[in-house]
Amino acid sequence: LQYVAELKLDGVAVSLLYENGRLARGATRGDGKIGENITANVRTISAVPLVLQGPALGSVPPRLEVRGEVFMTKAGFEQLNQERLMAEQPTFANPRNAAAGALRQLDSRITATRPLDVYFYGVGQKMALPAVTHGELLRSLAQLGLRVNPYVQDGLSLGQVIQFYRQMETQRHELPYDIDGVVIKVDRLDLQSELELEPPGQPMRRAPRWAIAYKFKALQATTTVTAIHVQVGRTGVLTPVAELHPVNVGGVTVSRATLHNADEVRRKDVRVGDTVFIERAGDVIPKIVKVVTAKRDEASQPFIMPSICPVCHSQTQRMRDEAATRCINVNCSAQLKERIRHFVSKPAFDIDGLGTKLVAQLVDEKLVAAFADIFALDVKRLAQLERMGEKSATNLVAAIEASKTISLTRFILAMGIRFVGESASALIADAYKTLEKVLQYFIKSEPSVLEHQRERLLAIDGIGPETADSVVLFFSQIENRKEILKLQDAGVVVIDSQKRKTGGVLDGKTVVLTGRLNQMTRSQAAEQVKQMGGRIRKSVTYKTNYLVVGEKPGNKLAAAQKAGVQILDEDAFIKLLEGKP
Repeated sequence: LQYVAELKLDGVAVSLLYENGRLARGATRGDGKIGENITANVRTISAVPLVLQGPALGSVPPRLEVRGEVFMTKAGFEQLNQERLMAEQPTFANPRNAAAGALRQLDSRITATRPLDVYFYGVGQKMALPAVTHGELLRSLAQLGLRVNPYVQDGLSLGQVIQFYRQMETQRHELPYDIDGVVIKVDRLDLQSELELEPPGQPMRRAPRWAIAYKFKALQATTTVTAIHVQVGRTGVLTPVAELHPVNVGGVTVSRATLHNADEVRRKDVRVGDTVFIERAGDVIPKIVKVVTAKRDEASQPFIMPSICPVCHSQTQRMRDEAATRCINVNCSAQLKERIRHFVSKPAFDIDGLGTKLVAQLVDEKLVAAFADIFALDVKRLAQLERMGEKSATNLVAAIEASKTISLTRFILAMGIRFVGESASALIADAYKTLEKVLQYFIKSEPSVLEHQRERLLAIDGIGPETADSVVLFFSQIENRKEILKLQDAGVVVIDSQKRKTGGVLDGKTVVLTGRLNQMTRSQAAEQVKQMGGRIRKSVTYKTNYLVVGEKPGNKLAAAQKAGVQILDEDAFIKLLEGKP
């Protein structure tokens, strides 16, 4: 008897129906019979083919149901949580929760902003494709353009299955996504069908009898808390962080774990000197699971959130109905550093070379005290900074200059408005179209106007009361409006949202980027494509119109050459954007 061994992805099971080779419907697995309709959201996942292709297409039945797992990579999950932290939105506990939340969004535009991927592992009817074994079935799916996990092994004995399990248990941390075990299946499809037959009178099983999940051990370790420090965020939120004696958890050395807020510290009663159980949530984020109180020193004292800001030594305050404690000094340097860091981040102005350490240095040297100060930086003064030569300073000034043209969506995000992340920024930009209209409609001296705008924001699907209140408060404050005008005086040009939809030289075209560009960042190139009416995709398919190639391109170049996709270097791409032949 032979078996198939597959990686058990920690994602969300989905079922896709193809009719005559075209995607007709997508659903979650639900209870095995009835799931949620997620067709619009599934269509936004670049790894899901809307039309099947390949040599096996002639053998595809008119109706084909394929089953797979939607997931997030570790890098995509960390980036998503970082963006939510910057927007002061709750972070996801693990990639699976993030993927599930994205698939269940009511607005597919929000799903489109989430880094979702998918691997397929089966079909609804075993004999839907010409195959004798499960391994052959998976290869048929791959020929149709449906992604199959490359780590699948078929034709294995039980001994080889155990060997594969042990190998993947040691290599799991090297994978770009989370797995929590190995799924073992009987390879022959006829035996799978026979095993599905239940004895008379027995209820239907939720899980098939021809497959079993062999899960890995939980990733936990014990260590001690050496200190509890408090960090200050861009909106003044104080976050306690436990400093830990370094410990290896699943191949990664962990030396700190966030304690979130005063309530969380009190609930777990974490103290300096405590022995604690550490777990990597979703195999990624370290967290303290439990305190071993039996090993606690009797002289230890409970942690108390400071009443004085550890950075600027101003008073802190806990707002009513909030778990957060905040520094209420708007001039606190820690807050300024975090606001600047968010402003220049990749989803916002995307200024290459302006990292965390340099931002802190610029603030400490009093060179940057507001957003507009960034655009006044010059090569001569920057070159005098520690570890900043003339070449680095020249490159940074060029990157700052290149960032001056920005979409309304990214500009709103860059402002660091509380509760406003990438999705909300896009929704607001689509509703108001231009920055001038945003400034015009939010006039502090007219309360009735502000209330009208609040109602207008609440009418947008995806904008809640907290977000609406925060947006109204931000744009109605005279200080914030002055800061925006200073940015415009510094040469920042905000592109109207509506212009992105009127079309251009790339109207309706699909573009894929690969390699390092010299005259702009990849994010800026993607923004230019969108402004010209084009679409950006992560992978090359037969539907791709252009592949833009920079330095050190990846395997997308070979894929484009094989698919006959038109390939552009950076100069040709810029000429195309300018409408030149």
